[in-house]
Amino acid sequence: MDIIATTLQGRVRGRVEESIASYRGIPYAAAPFGIHRFRAPAPVEPWEGIRDALEFGPTAPQRPYRPPLDRLIPDVDIPGEECLNLNVWAPRGAGEPLPVLVWIHGGSLRNGSAAMPLYDGRAFARDGVVLVSVNYRLGVEGFGVFPDAPDNRGLLDQIAALVWVRDNIAGFGGDPGCVTVCGESAGAISIAALLTSPRAAGLFHRAVLQSGPPHTVTRAEGARTVRAMAKALRVPATAEEFAGVDRERLLDVQDALVGRADPVSGGPGFHLVVDDDVVPADPPPSSVDLLLGCNREEYRLWFVPSGALDRVNRLTLRLALLRFRIPGRVARLYRAGRPGAKPGVILGEMATDLLLRGPLNRLADSRLADPRLEDARTAGSRTVRTYVYEFAWRSPVLGLGACHALEIGFVFDNLRHGEALSGPDAPQPLADVMHRAWVDFATSGDPGWAAWDARRPVRVFDHPGTSTVLAPRQEELRAWL
Repeated sequence: MDIIATTLQGRVRGRVEESIASYRGIPYAAAPFGIHRFRAPAPVEPWEGIRDALEFGPTAPQRPYRPPLDRLIPDVDIPGEECLNLNVWAPRGAGEPLPVLVWIHGGSLRNGSAAMPLYDGRAFARDGVVLVSVNYRLGVEGFGVFPDAPDNRGLLDQIAALVWVRDNIAGFGGDPGCVTVCGESAGAISIAALLTSPRAAGLFHRAVLQSGPPHTVTRAEGARTVRAMAKALRVPATAEEFAGVDRERLLDVQDALVGRADPVSGGPGFHLVVDDDVVPADPPPSSVDLLLGCNREEYRLWFVPSGALDRVNRLTLRLALLRFRIPGRVARLYRAGRPGAKPGVILGEMATDLLLRGPLNRLADSRLADPRLEDARTAGSRTVRTYVYEFAWRSPVLGLGACHALEIGFVFDNLRHGEALSGPDAPQPLADVMHRAWVDFATSGDPGWAAWDARRPVRVFDHPGTSTVLAPRQEELRAWL
C-alpha cells in the first residue's frame, strides 16, 4: 500500500509493508555535479505534485572493494547524479513522535552506500525508532583537499542531511528533538567530527560510534592524495581541473592509488581535515551522550582474507614495530598474554588497540576528566554519560572471528543480510540483545549497563553470555601511554 508524506520540498510517496512505512531515495541536497561539483551541498529545488520514493536513489560514485573484500562487503551501485539522498523507515500510524536514529555508513570515506541491504531499517521501525540512512559524497568528490574548494564536503553533506531531518522528520512520525546519529568505521569517524563541529550543533542529541575513533589530519596531509592523483592525471591539483576530467577516469586513478589501502596497514587515502570552519582545531567538549566501542578482533577483516595473518613472520613483525614506533616492551606484553600466538596475531591485536580500542577508551576517559564538562555538572546541568561496549562473538566464516563490521547485522537485527561475514547460523539471541541496547539508547539515552566511570565498565556482547566487565585488558592499554 502506498503512503504520502510531506516535506518542505514537496510530497513523497512511500510504501507500507507489514505496518512499516519506507521511503527511499529522497533528495536532501541538489545533485553534486555540474555547477555544484566540488562545492558545498546546495538546497534541493522544490517539486510539484507527488515524487515517488519507492526505490533507492543513486549511490555516490565509487569503485567496489577489491577481492576478496568485495565478497564479504558487497557494494551496491545505483547510477545517477542525484546521489545526495536518504531513506526513512517508520512505523505506520504512530501516536507520539518517535525517537530518530540517523545511520551514516562506513567504507574508508571512499566506499559504501545507504542502499546496502544490511542497513535495512525495518527492525528499528518495528521497535519504535524512525531509522534514516544517508548517502554522502565519497573519495575525491567528497574528501579531496583542493585550494579552490571547501574542505570536508562529504561531512557537509551529512550536516545537510541532519538539517533535513530537523526540518522534515516530524512529517514521518519522528521527533526532531530526539535524534541519535549512529555510524560504523568511517561513519563513526565522521560522527566524532560532527560532535565537534559548530555547523552540527543542536542537530542531534546522542551519538553512537562503532569501530571508529576521532581522527583528523592537517590540510597539508589531506592534500597528498589529491596531489598524487593530479600527477597521475597530468593536471594541476585544483577542483576546477579535476571537474574537467572524465568521471570514470577519475575513479580509475583514485582506485589505483587508494584501492589497496586499509586502516591497519595504512596507505594513501581520504581523511577529514582540520579547517577551523567545519572541523575546528580546538573544539569545545560535546555534551551529548555517547555509546562507543569496537570489535575484539577488528584486524581480522583485513589480515585473514588477504593471507597477511600467515605471511607476517618475526622479521615483518619487527619491521612493523619500527614503522609504527611501537616500543619493544609493548610487543613483549602482548606476546606474554598470548603464548604460542602467530606473529600476525600479535601484530593485529596491537593494531586493533593502537588504532581503535585505545583511542575510544581515551575518548571515554576524556569526558570524565574534561573540566569544562565538570563545570557544567557543578552548575546543575545533567550528567553527560558515556557507555562503552565490545563485540566479542567470533564468526566461523574463513576464521574471521570478531572482525571489523561483523556487529552491524546484529545492531540492525538483520542477520540474513550479514551472512557473508557471520555465516548462516549467527545467534539470533545476541542480535536481540544488541539491537535492543541500540533501541534503548536512541529512546532514553541508557543502553542498559553502567555508564563509564573510574571502574571502566565495558559491555561485552557475546553468545552465550553477554556481560559487563570492569576494565578489561587495562594493562595492555596502559602500555601505550
